[in-house]
Amino acid sequence: MRISSVPFPPQVRGSLEERLGKGRRELRGAYRGTRERAEPNTRAVVIGGGIAGVSAACVLAERGVSVVLLERSDRLGGRLAASAGPEGSPALRVAPVTTFPRHYYNARALLRRIDPELVTLRALEDCVVLGPDGAAESFADLPVSAPLNALALIRRTPSVSLGDLRKLSTERTRQMLRFDPQKHAAQHDAMTAARFLEEVGLTSRAQQMLFRVFVHAGASEPTALSASELLASFQFQFLGNPEGLIADVLEEPASDALFLPMGRYLKSLGVEIRLGTTAIEVGRDRGDRVRVTTHEGEQLEASGLVLAQHVEGVRALVRASSDLGDDAAFARSIDELGGGGTYAMWRLSLDRPLEESREPYVRVAGMGCLDAIAIHDRLEGESRRHALRTGGAIVQLQAFAVPESRADDALKSELLAALHTLYPETKDAKVLSEQLVRRADAPSFAPGSFAARPRVATPYGNITLAGDYVKLPFPSALLERATASGFLAANLLLDRWDVRGEALYTIPPRGLVGSLIGR
Repeated sequence: MRISSVPFPPQVRGSLEERLGKGRRELRGAYRGTRERAEPNTRAVVIGGGIAGVSAACVLAERGVSVVLLERSDRLGGRLAASAGPEGSPALRVAPVTTFPRHYYNARALLRRIDPELVTLRALEDCVVLGPDGAAESFADLPVSAPLNALALIRRTPSVSLGDLRKLSTERTRQMLRFDPQKHAAQHDAMTAARFLEEVGLTSRAQQMLFRVFVHAGASEPTALSASELLASFQFQFLGNPEGLIADVLEEPASDALFLPMGRYLKSLGVEIRLGTTAIEVGRDRGDRVRVTTHEGEQLEASGLVLAQHVEGVRALVRASSDLGDDAAFARSIDELGGGGTYAMWRLSLDRPLEESREPYVRVAGMGCLDAIAIHDRLEGESRRHALRTGGAIVQLQAFAVPESRADDALKSELLAALHTLYPETKDAKVLSEQLVRRADAPSFAPGSFAARPRVATPYGNITLAGDYVKLPFPSALLERATASGFLAANLLLDRWDVRGEALYTIPPRGLVGSLIGR
């Protein structure tokens, strides 16, 4: 199903619709500048060419700032960039499935820069979780307002019986329903998500089938994830989400459909994109200037700087930059950032198609490391064309929280066994070609980490942070958090130059449930 071009509706703050948890909300105070464009010769450097860095560079350049974007790899995209396929096969380039849920307002606003009608998006019909012994959960056709969505899910789910409901903790259930972003961070950050779900009283089956989607908003197991992050994810992705859980997916790989045209768009705005360039040190000069040294020894001077690398990259740069160690609390907050567990993506070219009834993208619970199955020839044109030529299928298996000690062959065997169990028609399929990619560049939201996690603003005024690890003043996650943090990072610099920033939008942070039962 195509995504039609529907303009954003006018937003009335404090309206009944907003109070009922429907519609987006404009973030107040996202920008304060009054001028439309920056003064000539205003220059900014953005380090990192993933979604956060691209978002920051886009807003800055649109306001007339001269931007230099540094990316150490040979392509834009960060974690969303596709790897090189084996044997030169584009269809076997490995990359995460790039979804744009309807409540990712800021990510979709970025996409509209290069695709105003959103014609590159195609709707997924359902959000499905598959489990052992034929277990399945669907999140389609639910009401979009809380608590009706939660009640409808509980009423129809096979994972929770009437007897199970009687055993639920009233207090823990109330805490989930009356989510408050400030209070929950203080009350539940030290607790693991696993412990919180146990204290709710949910069975292991219900925890896996109903909360897997929200736990794996980060690449961690429940035992390594903060309960406050779980509750924030549950609020943002489901309970307070006024659009429903159904998402849209890019019809081509993100490298082709998003980052190639975005690179052209940035260049049309005058952005200087330097691929294969690593920033090795940041200096601060008197007169409100920053200085970035590259691995080639070049020094770039600018009025503002956005650090938009992943966790390991920003940690290494701050450690190497003595001028960023003046504020001990800031340096410590960066140094203590945790990386998420290792995750893996294994793309297979099979010699036969899968059953027509299979959903193109599903989550998986209770099947070892396997977290998701994507049938890419039903998602992306590139893989579809390959499958038509071979008569087969392109399938990608994704695994989170993979032990570093797990050998590739053992991991593949576990993933393949799970695929055969869930999709028996693949047992007799021959693997024509395959590629496994293992990475460890996702952020961690470990118990007890919230208070020290850095925000977009830094003590150094004209230096800002962007990325999916930063602490935002509103609910967000994943691609949306990276985009919104990039917008905010640009806005903070523009504020210094009295230039109007980018409007940001989010879901109502509390909605009807919190309003009715109070704080």
